Formats: sequence, structure tokens, C-alpha cells
Amino acid sequence: MANFSKFISETDVKRRLTVPMKFLKSLPSFNGGHAVEFEARDERGKAWTFQCSIRRRGQYPKPVITRGWMAFIHSKNLKMGDRVSFFKYKNRATAETFYEVRAEKAIKAEKAIKIFGAIIGYAPC
Repeated sequence: MANFSKFISETDVKRRLTVPMKFLKSLPSFNGGHAVEFEARDERGKAWTFQCSIRRRGQYPKPVITRGWMAFIHSKNLKMGDRVSFFKYKNRATAETFYEVRAEKAIKAEKAIKIFGAIIGYAPC
């Protein structure tokens, strides 16, 4: 099950990935700071280092993934409307935590399955 999954917006493609507040619980501890780095592997096993940061002040931290995100976007040739998902796993034997990131390209309308006019389906990158 995904810790979070979202359709990529224009801001996500051009600057940073905004993430839901609940995703913060899945990340390593910020230890009082405003940023934390974590490594996630894609579907091909390539490791990506991302940085998730929050606002230093204010009641709403507004988490975003910055460092590493643009390289990931360009490598996968992601566009607005594509989907990205992050997963957190824990090895029961070693208690080691690891992350996975998946990117899926939106299927072109002429190749997509439509249900009540809505396009269903994404293709892995």
C-alpha cells in the first residue's frame, strides 16, 4: 500500500513535489530540524536521494520534496497528469526501513480504457 500517491501538478514538474502531511510520519525523524534526507529505489532498483523539508515557522509545515526531485522528474520524463507513489517497507528480520518510489505515465486517451468518460490506467516508467 502506498504511503502516498498523487497526480503530478505543474508545480511538481517545475519546482518541487508537494506531499501530504501524513507522509511526514513515514519519514525518518527530522530531529527538530526542517529537512530530512531519505533514499528511495525505483522499479529498476536505482537509488534516488530525496530531501523532504518543511517550513521553519508557522502552524502548517507544508512538506515538499526538493533535493533529488527534479533529477527524478527529468530521468522519468514525467509530465503534469502522470502519477508518482512513495512506499515505505520494513524488513522484519533486520528491522531496516527502506523506501520505494514509482512513477507512472498517463496513458494516451486513444489507448486508454474509459469508464463513464473517465480515463483509467497508467503505464509504469
